Amino acid sequence: MMELKTDASIDAMHAAGQVVGRALTAVRQAAGVGVSLLELDEVAREVLREAGATSPFLGYRPSFAPTPFPAVICASVNDAIVHGIPTAYRLRDGDLLSVDCGALLDGWAGDSALSFVVGRPDPADLRLIETAERALTAGIEAAVAGNRIGDIAHAVGRTCRRAGYGIPSGFGGHGIGRHMHEDPEVPNEGRPARGILLRPGMVLAIEPMLIASGKNAYYEAEDGWTLRTSDGSRAAHAEHTVAITENGPRILTSRQPTY
Repeated sequence: MMELKTDASIDAMHAAGQVVGRALTAVRQAAGVGVSLLELDEVAREVLREAGATSPFLGYRPSFAPTPFPAVICASVNDAIVHGIPTAYRLRDGDLLSVDCGALLDGWAGDSALSFVVGRPDPADLRLIETAERALTAGIEAAVAGNRIGDIAHAVGRTCRRAGYGIPSGFGGHGIGRHMHEDPEVPNEGRPARGILLRPGMVLAIEPMLIASGKNAYYEAEDGWTLRTSDGSRAAHAEHTVAITENGPRILTSRQPTY
């Protein structure tokens, strides 16, 4: 069931989203060659603690998962698309890292993700990440009252495909509110003017996932969580929580730029 949020509820979700934004900014600033994924998870945990927030990721166990998720961030390196479990792995020069983070604050959730390169970047990785961000922007721009879910999906998918990248089928964005995952599903590819009508008060997590080779195939790693590209090519992930308002889309998980 889809809940339309009031202006006050959207403001509360913005507060949760800002905690997520601060956590992602802190993780990106802490990431570097030799830093472990577990250390980055602890950075995000500290931001949540200081804000009085909890994690919707920690202990989360959907039907497909063999075990509860053990961390507050997903840390997906190189060929990992999403849902990477933070481990003792230490980042190496040129690694492409995608970080997904959520927060629960005063009963409301926020969810966001970004990708970046540690150390010296390969230009191909920068193009992949830049396209993920452009696809996210296109999806957000389509998230206006009177459009439909298919308009968001089409905007995201068209940006990815025109750049020559693959899209893992069956994974995309979702509604969000009192829980991290709510109705409706927000695909990363679809036909315009199809699907659920977008109305003020809807809040969506829009999250493009791109595969560098242009292929769509992936597999589930032995940990039962991490999704990896079948051909070993690199992947990127970008996400924001976005409210549909009468004045246009409102990004609830905005963050300060890092340089």
